[in-house]
Amino acid sequence: MSDWIHALPLGWMGLVVFGGTALVTAAIHQLVCRLATGERARTFKGVSPGLLSPLGIMFGLLVAFIAAQVWGDVDRANTAVNREASSLRAVVLLSRPFPADAQTRMLGLIERYIEDVQHNEWPAMASQRATLAMMPAPLADALQLAIELPATGPGQIVAQREIVANLDNALDARRQRILVSRSEVNVVKWFALIFEALSTLTAIAIVHSDNRPTARYAMGLFSVAIAACLFLLVAADRPFTGQLSVRPTPLLNVAPASSPDK
Repeated sequence: MSDWIHALPLGWMGLVVFGGTALVTAAIHQLVCRLATGERARTFKGVSPGLLSPLGIMFGLLVAFIAAQVWGDVDRANTAVNREASSLRAVVLLSRPFPADAQTRMLGLIERYIEDVQHNEWPAMASQRATLAMMPAPLADALQLAIELPATGPGQIVAQREIVANLDNALDARRQRILVSRSEVNVVKWFALIFEALSTLTAIAIVHSDNRPTARYAMGLFSVAIAACLFLLVAADRPFTGQLSVRPTPLLNVAPASSPDK
């Protein structure tokens, strides 16, 4: 699906999807009506209405198949962001047993990392430009600092080990969200879904070609259902793009704690 439609506000996206579906439906209706003359009209009349049921079922199965991928990607994206935020929050809490200067450095690096994620990585993920080659320098520095922390007692040793583990977990969660940000429904699936929708609309027009008002009503109802399905899928197709995208809110909620007095 094209980049421009994903970047549209929901209102304009709905207008494009529903308007485009209506125009295509009207074009199919007019074409079939013009063809339904003479011998072709008798041929169209011979098409069984029973054909519509399996076509509708096939369209529904395709919608369910694609929706399963879309919702799965959204769930994975939310899980990755929440896991990353939880790990960073754990680092903030576990840094308290260490000296004030080490704690301040650690919290400063976490805060810088979150700012970088918000201002650089999130826009890159929205346009599917984010790659694993983008190294988060503040998080790498935080991991290096965690390894070098002066652990002088059993409590600090345990805290140091947990900080390193949580930073590693945050890095893994970051990798997961970047991979998910590049996920979308591929062209073949969109083609199959749209082609099936067009086939069903054409079959409705042919079956009711001898009764044009009935054809208009039937095609209109089914086209609304098609547009609703397409709108829902397009709006959530890319987990980090558009108004329904996954937000960095969990990570931002960690940032205010990034000072020793909080």
